[in-house]
Amino acid sequence: MQKVFINIDKLIQVREPDSKILRGALMADVPSLEKAWLKVKDGLIEDYGAMDDFQEDNAYETIDLKGRMVTPTFVDSHTHLVFAADRDEEFVMKIKGMDYQAIAAAGGGIVNSAKKLQETTLETLLESARQRLTEAIQAGTGAIEIKSGYGLTLEAEVKMLQVIARLKEEFPIPIKSTFLGAHAFPHADRDKYMNTILQEMLPEIFSQNLADYIDCFCEEGYFTVDQMCRILEAGEKYDLKPKVHVNQFNAIGGVEKAIEFGAISVDHLEVLPESEMILLKDSDTIPVALPGCSFFIDIPFAPARKIIENGLPLVLASDFNPGSAPSFNMSLINSLATVKMKLLPEEAFNATTHNAAYALELEEEVGSITIGKRANFIVSKPNRALNSIAYNFGVDWIDQVYINGERFNP
Repeated sequence: MQKVFINIDKLIQVREPDSKILRGALMADVPSLEKAWLKVKDGLIEDYGAMDDFQEDNAYETIDLKGRMVTPTFVDSHTHLVFAADRDEEFVMKIKGMDYQAIAAAGGGIVNSAKKLQETTLETLLESARQRLTEAIQAGTGAIEIKSGYGLTLEAEVKMLQVIARLKEEFPIPIKSTFLGAHAFPHADRDKYMNTILQEMLPEIFSQNLADYIDCFCEEGYFTVDQMCRILEAGEKYDLKPKVHVNQFNAIGGVEKAIEFGAISVDHLEVLPESEMILLKDSDTIPVALPGCSFFIDIPFAPARKIIENGLPLVLASDFNPGSAPSFNMSLINSLATVKMKLLPEEAFNATTHNAAYALELEEEVGSITIGKRANFIVSKPNRALNSIAYNFGVDWIDQVYINGERFNP
């Protein structure tokens, strides 16, 4: 399978194979090539260049893009895509004035999703997850992370991770799975549930090779810092690297401990004291902000502008889930980041493509137009530019999505 795409108006996010994660001021730079061509061979990017230097090759199928923009697909490093049902009834409760914690206390939230999922068959979960993932790819996502965490029993957590394993087999994009049994406590006996995670869930998940990462919702009313440490320490024994929920509502010390455990990323960070920003700057742990969640449940946005100004890298993800962020649209995430977090369009785009690949350890596969990486890219509709992605909020700018060099036609 060999293709060459010609007459590209702008080839966006063109980077060399040895590029590093972008920090601070470097996040404002998105290299591009005007009037370009792009060669694809065996599902990978083989070469690219300027149309002035293009030479026809009959061995390649030629596709004329007639002056359209080409960008890499988005990388969504934090989602909860597998769930049994929407929680639109809680949406109405929010409109009437209840906040996230009050809804959870009333029997809603994560525990509500868990109850529904426990009663749903694997095949039913798989079918709904297939549909969501298909739509996410059509919206431009070319690599994704999916968490468990709506099971909260051994059987249901394993069922969720088995669904994710099936998605990995069936879909052509890179998918990383994260074990999030420590998402909420399903009952009042917290010690008993901790034992279930440590002594039952982790060994079974490891025996079936169902997870790439381990996560914990470290927050007041959920898991304490000490409990998170016990879970991450146990995860180390099973070769599960941490990617953790911290600082959504309160800073209780989770960031510092996550760094000590070598977390790939710390996600949420709506509350981020200066002292923890300094700790992150001196570490390899990546800050991940989730503006869709802040928007939907009307809480403060993570201080993304300060994160960048302090010389840190930044990643943005959708947090797609049925309760606090029911959208997988990464273009919308770019819009929210520019309008509500005051990021430049270039910074937001880097945070959802190039940098985001590092949050899933996929930097050698996706995130940029780079020779040797997967040919996962987006062809825009006519007359679009990089700024259009964030500027035209809610407007579909995507004409075609290519995954491994093939047009995605589910």
